[in-house]
Amino acid sequence: MSTEAAATGHVATGYVATGYVASGFSRTNVGSQPDAAGHPIGRDHGLRLLHEMLRIRRFEEKCAELYSAGTIRGFLHLYIGEEAVAVGAMQTLSREDAVVATYREHGHALARGLSMDRLMAEMYGKREGCSHGRGGSMHVFDAATRFYGGNAIVAGGLPIAVGLALADKLQQRPRVTACFFGDGAVAEGAFHESLNLAALWKLPVLFLCENNLYAMGTRIERAQSQTDLCAKAQSYLVPAEAVDGMDAFAVECATRRAADAVRQGAGPRFIEYRTYRFRAHSMFDAELYRDKSEVETWKQRDPIPALAARLRESGVVSETLLSAVEDSVAEEIAEAVAFAEAGSWEPVADLLNDVYTVRP
Repeated sequence: MSTEAAATGHVATGYVATGYVASGFSRTNVGSQPDAAGHPIGRDHGLRLLHEMLRIRRFEEKCAELYSAGTIRGFLHLYIGEEAVAVGAMQTLSREDAVVATYREHGHALARGLSMDRLMAEMYGKREGCSHGRGGSMHVFDAATRFYGGNAIVAGGLPIAVGLALADKLQQRPRVTACFFGDGAVAEGAFHESLNLAALWKLPVLFLCENNLYAMGTRIERAQSQTDLCAKAQSYLVPAEAVDGMDAFAVECATRRAADAVRQGAGPRFIEYRTYRFRAHSMFDAELYRDKSEVETWKQRDPIPALAARLRESGVVSETLLSAVEDSVAEEIAEAVAFAEAGSWEPVADLLNDVYTVRP
């Protein structure tokens, strides 16, 4: 199946996941699973969350494989373990909203609706990639889905998010800018400047912090005297909430509350997603700074098998249906790799294109 359609049709409300119907998944809510607030979640929605998390997990695993083989080069920061954050949060955003992410952004990009074909081609550095092969893993960009990075600089996306939100407010556009960043960004000056301005000007920004406890190889309590990240946001009078980032339902519920408040003109909101990355900081990381037992303990809370178990135990889905989800994802991964392999390299003559703006 083609994944190009996802580039225009895969954003939260009304989204039909790639392969969701093609694989025979029922669209009828014959069962329900309560979310973090006790509200019923239909089978369709539960499967959508599971399907999206699996797409991210399998994509990242394939990228690790290709990187180890030397096919993908440069830097590679994997999102494995944190999938519930991107998937849950994206359910609350509309097509008109903007998303700003970090260098660990493949999961955000896929959950937002970027074509897996074009994302994989970008990993390969091919012209058919979403950034035409010039960005690679850390600089994913897609104007069609209003996905503004991929930003390699820690906290570099926060001022961009404030600028986007300011433009929307000045133009009286009822949009939200969702800005994802890690706990390490909270120690940067840009974090404090951005929250201060957003609060002063009551800008429509969702500040979404993925706290995985480590800023590269430094554990949070070794770098920040105040580890209550919500308290830091609240010091700028930005309402804040912490949520279990390993539970896609909980993430969605908390983010929807915050997004609704922002849309109603209440100013910015801050959410701390307490999550964990199962892999090293990057493919170059020897990971000598944390015990293997800690990683294994967190893996017991893996959001994907946890959600699958909840859906299965409640009678919402069967093993056959879960297998169909896996098969659909495997097919999409294979097609994305084939698309990237068949892609073309940018001619040397074009390397200076877009480096400078030519004056008329």
